[in-house]
Amino acid sequence: MTDDQGLLQHLYRTMQIIRQTEEELARCHQRGLIHGACHTYVGQEAIATGVCAHLTHSDCVFSTHRGHGHALAKGMPPRELIAELFGRSTGCSRGRGGSMHLFSPEIGMMGTSGIVGPCILQACGGGYSSKILQNGTVGVAFFGDGAVNNGAFHEGLNMASIWKLPAIFICENNQYATEVPFTYSSGIPDVGRRAANYGIPGFEVDGNDVVEVHRVAGEAIERARQGGGPTLIECKTYRTRAHAEGMGDFTYRTREEVAAWKEKCPIMRLRQWAIGSRQSGDEQQIARFDEIDKKVSEIVREAREFAERSPSPSATSATEHVYAEKRPAERPAERPAERPEKRSLEESRSPLPTADSLLPSPRTISFVAATLEALDQAMAADPTIFVMGQGIGSRGGNFTTTLGLHAKYGGERVCDVPICERGFVGLACGAAMSGTRPVIDFMFIDFINDAFGELVNQIAKMQYMSSGRLKMPVLLRGCGGVGHSAATHHSGMYHSIYSHIPGLRVVVPSNPYDAKGLMAHALRSDDPVLFLEHRELMQSKGPVPEDYYEIPFGQARVARSGSDATIVALSLMVTYAIAAAEQLATEGISVEIVDPRTVSPLDLDSILRSVAKTGRLLVVDQAFGPCGFTSEIAAQVADAGFNDLDAPIKRLHGGFAPTPYAPSLEEVVVPNVARIVQAVRDLMEE
Repeated sequence: MTDDQGLLQHLYRTMQIIRQTEEELARCHQRGLIHGACHTYVGQEAIATGVCAHLTHSDCVFSTHRGHGHALAKGMPPRELIAELFGRSTGCSRGRGGSMHLFSPEIGMMGTSGIVGPCILQACGGGYSSKILQNGTVGVAFFGDGAVNNGAFHEGLNMASIWKLPAIFICENNQYATEVPFTYSSGIPDVGRRAANYGIPGFEVDGNDVVEVHRVAGEAIERARQGGGPTLIECKTYRTRAHAEGMGDFTYRTREEVAAWKEKCPIMRLRQWAIGSRQSGDEQQIARFDEIDKKVSEIVREAREFAERSPSPSATSATEHVYAEKRPAERPAERPAERPEKRSLEESRSPLPTADSLLPSPRTISFVAATLEALDQAMAADPTIFVMGQGIGSRGGNFTTTLGLHAKYGGERVCDVPICERGFVGLACGAAMSGTRPVIDFMFIDFINDAFGELVNQIAKMQYMSSGRLKMPVLLRGCGGVGHSAATHHSGMYHSIYSHIPGLRVVVPSNPYDAKGLMAHALRSDDPVLFLEHRELMQSKGPVPEDYYEIPFGQARVARSGSDATIVALSLMVTYAIAAAEQLATEGISVEIVDPRTVSPLDLDSILRSVAKTGRLLVVDQAFGPCGFTSEIAAQVADAGFNDLDAPIKRLHGGFAPTPYAPSLEEVVVPNVARIVQAVRDLMEE
């Protein structure tokens, strides 16, 4: 222990804030004031207290569903926590989160998650941001023993180790993952020793000894700040209340076990030591602790009363903060010698660009060269942008998407990664939360599905759950699409699946000019962007200006004007549609082609204007039909443009099957020019 009376009183007060707030919340749950789950931290107070005593508001904490104690120890006022569980607008997450989703980025409380494991990866992201920004901060993950059997634990500790990230991993081993004992679910009895497998320091400490936790955590945090890399600390503890309030507690553990651990209460333990270890002054010490108890009780009472009288969130706010507010037209200033001439967003908006209105350019370059140019220009302008992917370093990527950037910007900003898609996508989430702008290069976009949970449950929801206080500037890119007998694991595009998810932007360019402009816009977006590049377009060429320009999301392009029928097509299908239209023109059929460019947001107005002119609509997509892009366009046009239709809407899409390998089979499951031509002929006969 320590004789530092100021420290002892600080630690004691923090633990009492947590304990008394949790006990009040348990009573409120019984009164029906809490609408959903309530996961208390009773019995574990020493861990959050000992660790967070070393953190500033600039340090980032990423937590789990049992995060009340972490939030309070990080500096969240009890009134904000209680109001959140009451579902009030004054809550830390403005009533959007409840017990499992606590956000206060203003104090470095970056959020808690109802999913096991993401906090480990996000803390890696906080550490990576610290390296890019060189600001001396640390990322701290709090997680339970259940998370150490999750893939995120391995992926996170491995990444933290190889990059020496300033990240601290705090395992609160409270013996049970919900109701499954750690002795059953783990092949070894301890967690801290696993650190040796990653070449990082590991400790196993008594999680009910706040002074020991404080000492070990303090050394680890200081080591991280000095560039010494990550540390794993296992704190052996016990939750003395049920997994969540109202749940049965004695089907998987005994009353005697709980009672025995209550005798090891960290608050009682500190108090007894501080009083009993002194030869004199016991009465004064008791009085100090009693005074802390009394003041904390008043704080918690006032907090509960504040929460009870606070208003519920306005119904109109239910769909706010799904996406970020629009950024200003100007991009960040570059060094004067490197700054290219720019077009403003307003210049890009009007009029709707067509293939004939592309800016004149003295050179023709490939699709991939256009995106590389956009990325290079953005990285020169914004030092917070970094790229991660497999083989994207000195090699330049499988499709040369980062060729030359490693030599120009260095290995931290153009970083090769292990094959751990969930890991580095989760890292990107934490990095975006903590001030940098990650670009994730998947090579083939199929690989993104290994990180589906991190993308859908974390990245897509973060701005909404934080009520817009956290931005999520993550760009996820990769090539896909059917062709060259790539078979089923290298042929996906998945735009229909991901455009269904609120919070994501889904971009599908069809030509080099659009690819550069959309990439440039994506690299300044505060929303997560899925940038899908068709493998058959990567080496296609077209006119692309050297100057910087952006194409805002949600603005379709009329790729070809016509009067008899409209084709809406994406990506490679735009090229096929243009070829089909040229053939149909020889038959006297004039086809207009609309390229939405982005699936989310979707420019429905441009599609409706075209349909109003032609009266007929064919939607073409290479992906599957059910619940897909073609279905959505057909449904929206039928709803909003029905009176303009002279014939039923037709759809042409891929076969409902995984992509096969043999060319003869591949040909069957995807649309081609001949099928588009025939589909338009059939449409004209309706």
